[in-house]
Amino acid sequence: MEVGVDMVEFDVRGCRGDLILAHTAWHARQLRSVRLRDALSHLSSSRFADVELNVDVKHVGCEAALLEALSDFGLLGRTLVSSQVPQVLDRLRTLEPRVRLGISVGGRVARMSQRWRGWRDQVLAGLAVGRWDALMAQYRLVDDRLLEAVEARRGRLYAWTVNERAAIHRLRWIGVHGITTADPRLFA
Repeated sequence: MEVGVDMVEFDVRGCRGDLILAHTAWHARQLRSVRLRDALSHLSSSRFADVELNVDVKHVGCEAALLEALSDFGLLGRTLVSSQVPQVLDRLRTLEPRVRLGISVGGRVARMSQRWRGWRDQVLAGLAVGRWDALMAQYRLVDDRLLEAVEARRGRLYAWTVNERAAIHRLRWIGVHGITTADPRLFA
């Protein structure tokens, strides 16, 4: 908060019948995992009133419970839900047409696992028809041409996970809409 963070990103997945904050299935099985509802309770306090959320959903099957939790805490309007799994976003759009959605595209291995051949064309086509509202791109994929193409389709471009000052400066210069880092002090 002291360095001006305006959005908090965290990963969500189902585990043992509950939604928890965890990046991988291995992390989810750890006993110290934070429950989504506990995190949302904390983030819905007045201290975080000006902070948006980026909830990255890791797998199909938790869409309805996620929307319910966000609604229960009054956070749906300030949340962007993202995923590398297009089916997650399609299910969310069907359940709640007003939810802001971001397709997340990772590095080469992640793109191969999602069968993202020609990912730029697919992502831009989805933005053009309102399938999603934003592109969350692994920062090495971001350049000024991508930003221009995303903005031409009325989308927003966020770069993740940037933990080097030089890369942050380059992305700021390009003009991306947001930068995700594991160390917010890099912005100071």
